[in-house]
Amino acid sequence: MRRFDHLSESEILALAISLEEEDERIYADYAEGLRQDFPGSAAVFDGMRDEEAGHRRRLIDLYREKFGEHIPLIRRHDVKGFVTRKPLWQTRPLRLDAVRSQVGAMEAESRRFYEKAASRTQDAATRQLLDDLIQEERSHEQKAGLLEGDKLTPEIKLSEDAANRRLFLLQVIQPGLAGLMDGSVSTLAPVFAAALATHSSWDAFRVGLAASIGAGISMAFAEALSDDGSLTGRGHPLVRGSASGVMTALGGIGHTLPFLLSDFRVAMTAAMFVVIVELATISWIRHKYMDSPLFSAAVQVGLGGLLVFGAGILIGSS
Repeated sequence: MRRFDHLSESEILALAISLEEEDERIYADYAEGLRQDFPGSAAVFDGMRDEEAGHRRRLIDLYREKFGEHIPLIRRHDVKGFVTRKPLWQTRPLRLDAVRSQVGAMEAESRRFYEKAASRTQDAATRQLLDDLIQEERSHEQKAGLLEGDKLTPEIKLSEDAANRRLFLLQVIQPGLAGLMDGSVSTLAPVFAAALATHSSWDAFRVGLAASIGAGISMAFAEALSDDGSLTGRGHPLVRGSASGVMTALGGIGHTLPFLLSDFRVAMTAAMFVVIVELATISWIRHKYMDSPLFSAAVQVGLGGLLVFGAGILIGSS
């Protein structure tokens, strides 16, 4: 890798051409990746792609005028100082928040590059073009806002918000909720069976901790390996597996922590109170994010929890 300060004026222009071409293709990838679920935002990135193409053509015209037809291939990773970008195109479906965050970083990096490049050149025409590009990069966010105003009507925005919510449900809420339910309910039996069988808070805590961690690992692998998200649109398996595994472990640890109390009766009372809170929380999440009627969700979750809790009580008392 070469230092930016060691580049000649022709190499700086060649690098600028390469950067604009890369950004143009990135915006094209974003537009294509968003087109199915977010057609309005895809149109915005189509416009930004066209703007980057215009920058590239102006830089090529200046390079030909000053240095001839051959433009050397100098890329971002050939020069020190550039930020490594995560290849979002590898993830389907694309998330709007991730795309917009990366676009902001791209614009800021491009502006800093042109500011530094302008300070290096002595040619008036080159400096004028670079100064123009600096101003255009500074206003790029504003232009994106104008494009959004033109392309994203209120109806399209509502539709895209609904699509974004649906993707969030598929990728995070559903696997996380499934894990929370599994951890909260499935660990009730071993925790309370161990507590009643031993009348030892510490023994019950160890059983609950082991059951929670084991269930979390199991659910994480089960969710991640269920599908890769390429056909179902459920997102990256690592995200889904992590959400499911973490929430499963947390669901079990919640009613396990009270058994850190040395007084067994107090620990049992606190653990049963936590169970009630957990089941109520799961019911509310199902109502909030899964559009389940609150009463129906409470009955379903409560009945499942009651059956597993009863099994633990019977086994521990036998």
